[in-house]
Amino acid sequence: MAKSPRDELVFVPLGGVGEIGMNMAAYGFGPARSRKWIVVDCGVSFGGPDLPGIELIMANPEFLEENADDVLALVLTHSHEDHYGAVLDLWPVFDKPVYATQFTASMLAAKRAGDGIVENVDVTIMRPGKPFTVGPFTIEPINVAHSIPEANALLITTPVARVLHTGDWKLDPTPTMGAPTDFARLQAIGTESDLPLALVCDSTNAMKDGQSPSEAEIGATLAALIAEAPHRVAVTTFASNVGRVVSIVRAAHQNGRQVVMSGRSLHRIMGIAKELGMLEGLPPVLDQDAYKSVPRDKCVLICTGSQGEARAAIARIARGDHPVIDLNAGDRMIFSSWAIPGNEREVIDIQNLLIDKGVELITQNDALVHVTGHPRRDELRQLYKWVKPEVLVPVHGEAMHLAAHAKLGREEGIPNVCEARNGDMVRLFPEPMTHPAEVRTGELYLDGLVLCTPEESGVKGRRRLSFGGHVVVSLCVNSSGHVVSGPQYVIEGLPETEDESIVDLVEDTVGGVLKSMPPKRRSDPDVLGSALFKAIRNEINGFWGRKPNVNVFVHRV
Repeated sequence: MAKSPRDELVFVPLGGVGEIGMNMAAYGFGPARSRKWIVVDCGVSFGGPDLPGIELIMANPEFLEENADDVLALVLTHSHEDHYGAVLDLWPVFDKPVYATQFTASMLAAKRAGDGIVENVDVTIMRPGKPFTVGPFTIEPINVAHSIPEANALLITTPVARVLHTGDWKLDPTPTMGAPTDFARLQAIGTESDLPLALVCDSTNAMKDGQSPSEAEIGATLAALIAEAPHRVAVTTFASNVGRVVSIVRAAHQNGRQVVMSGRSLHRIMGIAKELGMLEGLPPVLDQDAYKSVPRDKCVLICTGSQGEARAAIARIARGDHPVIDLNAGDRMIFSSWAIPGNEREVIDIQNLLIDKGVELITQNDALVHVTGHPRRDELRQLYKWVKPEVLVPVHGEAMHLAAHAKLGREEGIPNVCEARNGDMVRLFPEPMTHPAEVRTGELYLDGLVLCTPEESGVKGRRRLSFGGHVVVSLCVNSSGHVVSGPQYVIEGLPETEDESIVDLVEDTVGGVLKSMPPKRRSDPDVLGSALFKAIRNEINGFWGRKPNVNVFVHRV
């Protein structure tokens, strides 16, 4: 493809820059008014206590919709929820191809079937080391080690410049399963082309010195902890971390123990891995129904719920309401995971319940039982040396991670370090580090079956209800101002004491207003409704110290 002096290569993060999760980015090439776009990843984050009722959060694709005719494809780096979880919700409207590895494609199909999703997307299988062309972009997947099979960085080449979009990665020479990070290919990138390179790079562990431990080290620790345990060993981890599950199964087998697996997501993901031939030679595992038939000192349980999910296996075990599985005093529970920000309280609550049962608890604070799939500072430095970027854009992190990564890049001599946020349009080449425009971005909430903007979601009202409760009063008056029906009351979420009842307080307040107001004024629904509203709010505030949500309905008959 011939160059034009007006050609630009730009990067637009729509999600995942300034936060952990909800990763979605767009790369545009060409003159400003006729750019072609590819999208990398389409993920979710999860609603927390501040968003009552909201299950998932996604990047708002409004900018892409405005340019839909020029959006060519979506490329998925891997199948963690924060990178692919929104595909079936957001991408069908574009009716453009999706490129993914076989494992990611299988995960997407399983998600569609398991969640009963009607919408579908066309997936083209991509393979590491096999470049493919989409419009003016040539895209080469490069195998990287991560905590899920078939993770890839993407080398994106255009007529004017290249981008290495790392996705999630680490330099792990000894992963439990799958190929290690392709060191040789990354080294070649820095020497094989005259085109300048921008590095759009994972920042999750940019605040941590050294190098991330290998998955093989975690496997060795788990094997030792299982070997020395006198009774049952239970392990919870991320269901998507197939390599970790494989390490646990092997460690159990080495110590003459049988593995029992509990959790729908674990069975689904391990089933996909088995179908794709990733588990050849792995000892068989039992379903949870066989749990009680395995001797206590010969059992290793792998279960879901590492993030404190209320209905997951380990939460039900901790509460004592799992239909099949229990843990007893003296059993050992290993959390081979870390709590994603926002989930800490739920995880701690489960751990406390287990401790109260007399279960021995082991977390990453006690032993090397978990490591993330992201690079620490020495690994970032090594990547810089290999690929020799002219531009660095830190992504995949909160503000503190991005700032630490940017500082490291400058210290290591990268000429242009661009600190972007969601909605920035970053010109990578030519004249890097400028921001010619900002684009519309934001969030969408999945609220039950409804996909909506924050303004449409009603979350503000739910917060008010959760803080102040709700009082509803309904009555009918006639033209003479006499009450002919009611008042009727609905009171939810307000405190009651032995000394005074909120119901009595509201009834007395309404009665007082009706008695004190002349009949002519009572006959006006607006006047009466306003007086009742103010009086009820003020009286309850005097009693409770808070003003509740109040609705008064006055009907004239």
